[in-house]
Order: sequence, then structure tokens, then C-alpha cells
Amino acid sequence: MTDRPVIRLATRGSPLALWQARRVARLLEALGVEASLITVETEGDRRTDTPLQSIGGQGVFVKEVQAAVVRGEADAAVHSAKDLPAASELQVPGLVLAAFPERADPRDLLVGATLETLGAGARVATGSARRRVQLANLRPDLLFTDLRGNLATRLEVAVAGARDVAAVVVAAAGVERLGWSPPDGVETEILDPMVMLPQVGQGALAVECRVDDERTRAALALIDNGSVRRAVIGERAYLGELGGGCTLPVGAYATLTDDGGRDGNGGTVTLTGIMGSDDGRVVLRHTASGDDPEKIGRAVARYLLDDAGGSSLGSVGDR
Repeated sequence: MTDRPVIRLATRGSPLALWQARRVARLLEALGVEASLITVETEGDRRTDTPLQSIGGQGVFVKEVQAAVVRGEADAAVHSAKDLPAASELQVPGLVLAAFPERADPRDLLVGATLETLGAGARVATGSARRRVQLANLRPDLLFTDLRGNLATRLEVAVAGARDVAAVVVAAAGVERLGWSPPDGVETEILDPMVMLPQVGQGALAVECRVDDERTRAALALIDNGSVRRAVIGERAYLGELGGGCTLPVGAYATLTDDGGRDGNGGTVTLTGIMGSDDGRVVLRHTASGDDPEKIGRAVARYLLDDAGGSSLGSVGDR
């Protein structure tokens, strides 16, 4: 494939997004496919002082990057899978998720303290309703403050103890990818999924291209990881079943519980989903297993909505 043109990868310009795009470029280049990066600024990057839900929620970090591919200014877009909307009505016509190359640690990381050392009434910073609700359910005594900005900015808040913040919650994958280590005296704790269920797609990379671009699709297929794809597709099916109008704090995490074969396209998928009330007083959780990740993801969502009372917690969109 060394005679093929360069594949142009669109990406956000944050340090973490650039790391991810360069990682995809290296994976392609290891297989003889040359790649270059095109940096795109998104609304989420421009408005770091505004809560995400106020500027569109999920999708604010990907729309402009996707548009660059649709317009033909780039051949593919590299995303954090967790940033991609899953509801069918929010999908971009003409684009396809062509590769899920790899997944780092999907768990959340508490920086600045551990759950045990967080004192009563301690203030935790996070811009994620999913994280806030699960922590509030576990520790009703905690206080919360919103936090935006790139990963380095959020980590600095934890290290400096700014704004009377005792700890911040971030994705472990981002910390790992940027090679950050806590300074002496700064406590950290990886939060088990039974304590803090991750966001859909957290830790995974996702690469989109135009559905009719056979050259790029063929190249991206070479770096697709079947096991990661099955897990993330199941999680996205859970989120998609809730609809684009869902405003509830939700999360899902899927694992392959037996051998998926050499290509990762087999094996049993075990998926856990949660949804909660905005105040954290109610957090519903359900787990199911099966061979079809999309079917399992939708089934977990339907159980929580229809059988566990999730529909009464708030807006769950059009289903």
C-alpha cells in the first residue's frame, strides 16, 4: 500500500486529541499507509468556560471535525469514542465508523484524594453529570463544582487545590496517554467500574470516513480491533436506544468474557448500563450477556427504562 496517496486525518487540536491522531497515523504507517494530520477547532474547544450541556452536550467536540471529512478537506476523522453521539438521529449522513483501533484503560481516575481520604463535605470538580451522580449516590455528603478545560488544566486544579477543590475526576486513559504522573503528595485512585461505571466508549479511539471512500475504508480496516469494536458497538447501542433527547446521566461498559478468536469478532459480550436521577438519589444498574453486542446494549437500556423505572427519572428522548 506504499503507492497510495496520503490519508489526511482530521483531529481536534488539544494535546490529547493530537496524541490520539498521531497514534492512529503511526498504526497506519506501520502497515505502509502514509498519513498526515489536519487540525480543526471545535465549539467545545472555543467555549471552555461554558457547561457542555449549554452548548449542545455530546457532539460539541466532533461536529467540525466530521464536517471537514464530509467536505473532503480530510479523508478520516479521529475521535475519542466517548465524544461521538450514538442516537441514529444524530448520525452524520455519509460517514461510517471504519475503525476502533484500540482501547486504553476505560476507568475513571480520582486525582487529589481517594474516596477514603475525601473528608465530609469535600468539593469534587467534574463537568460530567454521570460522574457527579454516581459519586453523590455513593457519598451524599460531597459537594460538586463544574470543571471544563483540557486535561492538563483540570489536573492542575487538583494539584493546586484551586477553588477549594479537594479532587477532580478524569478519564484514566487520557492521563495514561499523556504520560502524566502525580507530584509527590498528590493522591490518586482508579475507580472500579462497580463504583464508577465509565462513559460509553471511554478510552477507545474511533475513526470515521466517508462511506463511499473505498480506499480509506480499506486502509482503516487494517487497524480495526474486533474486540474493541464489539465492546464499543454494544455500549453505543445502549446509548442509542435511549434516543438523542436523553438528558439523564447514563453510562455503559462492555467486556468480552471469553475468547473472541484471532480477529476478536466472536465471544460473549457482558454489558452493564446505568442511569440515574439528577440529584444522585437514584442510580439504576443492570447487566446482561450475549453474543450480539447491539442486541445486548439495547436490551439493557430497555430493561432500565421499562422494568427498573428509568422512564420516570427524567427525559429519555424519543424511543
